[in-house]
Amino acid sequence: MSRFSRAIAAIDAANTGDPSTIVIDGVERAKEQAHAELMTEWVARLDPVASEAQLLAARAHHLRRWSIARDSYPDGRTGYLRWRAALKRQHAEETGAILADAGYDPGTIDRVQRIIRKEGLGTDPAVQTHEDALCLVFLRTQLEALAEELGDGRAVEVLTKTLAKMSDQGKDAAAGVPLSDRSRDLLDKAVAAG
Repeated sequence: MSRFSRAIAAIDAANTGDPSTIVIDGVERAKEQAHAELMTEWVARLDPVASEAQLLAARAHHLRRWSIARDSYPDGRTGYLRWRAALKRQHAEETGAILADAGYDPGTIDRVQRIIRKEGLGTDPAVQTHEDALCLVFLRTQLEALAEELGDGRAVEVLTKTLAKMSDQGKDAAAGVPLSDRSRDLLDKAVAAG
């Protein structure tokens, strides 16, 4: 088994422990495992010559995300941002350990960790592809629930901010994301508002 296969297997084993589930194409799955697979698919689709580091970062982008609960930080934007920063550190550290165990060199591990932390967003094409894939997975798996929770008007605001983070290629790809009629309408409104 190659080091890449060993690393992917270890990442997948960690993510299958997610107590939260999500239904994708009619199949209930561990949420972070499903997200990891969708991220990997999107990165490969957006960048057909994606590096091994990009694909590893995609697979591990939310490694064991459930282990730091959102409610362990204060409500509001400041608490949310602190939670997200802690998650990025954890995802990068735990991924680094998995990659070292699989036989990756420090340079590759560092590159994967920088992509996971989204260092260089706006200047590093690999990090932008990663961000686009994250946004596309969000559209596919979380938009409907977000609209239910926040209402259509607030969901459009969130979508407008999401689209602002995406490249033109990522925005074009959003047209191909399978969405409900309601979600597609919200996305269209956000595109018009942007």
